[in-house]
Amino acid sequence: MSGQPRFVSPFYRPQCLAAAAPAAGKAKLTHPGKAILAGGIAGGIEICITFPTEYVKTQLQLDEKANPPKYKGIVDCVKQTVNGHGVRGLYRGLSSLLYGSIPKAAVRFGVFEFLSNKMRDEKGRLDSTRGLFCGLGAGVAEAVLIVCPMETVKVKFIHDQTSANPKYKGFFHGVREIIRVEGLKGTYQGLTATVLKQGSNQAIRFYVMTSLRNWYKGDDPNKAINPLITGLFGAVAGAASVFGNTPLDVVKTRMQGLEAHKYKSTLDCAMKIMKHEGPKAFYKGTVPRLGRVCMDVAIVFIIYEEVVKVLNIVWKTD
Repeated sequence: MSGQPRFVSPFYRPQCLAAAAPAAGKAKLTHPGKAILAGGIAGGIEICITFPTEYVKTQLQLDEKANPPKYKGIVDCVKQTVNGHGVRGLYRGLSSLLYGSIPKAAVRFGVFEFLSNKMRDEKGRLDSTRGLFCGLGAGVAEAVLIVCPMETVKVKFIHDQTSANPKYKGFFHGVREIIRVEGLKGTYQGLTATVLKQGSNQAIRFYVMTSLRNWYKGDDPNKAINPLITGLFGAVAGAASVFGNTPLDVVKTRMQGLEAHKYKSTLDCAMKIMKHEGPKAFYKGTVPRLGRVCMDVAIVFIIYEEVVKVLNIVWKTD
């Protein structure tokens, strides 16, 4: 009787399960190289889909109250643009934004994955607070390297169309003219506002995305997420960022417009908007921006995650 427990040997199976548990609970990391490639692809596709709403948002922000305003609202802006320039008018400035959108998303996801891989715990998990700081770092990097010069050119292109005699014939011609007249610093107008906007933007978005992903996955960090769920999480993250930093987006747009010379600095721009137009001006263009950003973030995260899945199959980095 005393030898029966030794014969059954109950220790073998639990030891196997104990050894397997850490491996199953270890979250898979995304190589920064994959993140750069997947981010670039996602950014290029997304901007081609959502640009018309970006165009309308920028037009409404540039349409100041004085003189009087040119547009009565979103529908009127679209109607006047189509009547005057055709449907293609809604895509004026797309080239400048497309050239910037691909490297912007590539830098954003590449930097985020690089930082998050360094900040994950022993199980490979990233908590919400660290996700916020990784997002902040990604936003600052994309602002300095890509967003500020490309957004400045985009805003000048769109603003140029409102003049009686547009002077920019295309992307490269516009860049040459801006640099010729204003120097290289002409493509870096509103840098402070852009860094603040992009930094807070990505901090909010990645904080929300990390929080929702952690909630959805629970105790299984490798639990698959349906693309539709990813899109829903992305839309929520996008909406949170819109309400969190639209004032910074308005200031940035003014600082990068053709009348940027009216402002001495980012702070001066904000103070003049408050003085002459009131606090409501800081949320001008919120509705079109809300629709664009929610769609933007949802599409980007869906495409990014799906491209990473494909890259994990064809590109082994483990």
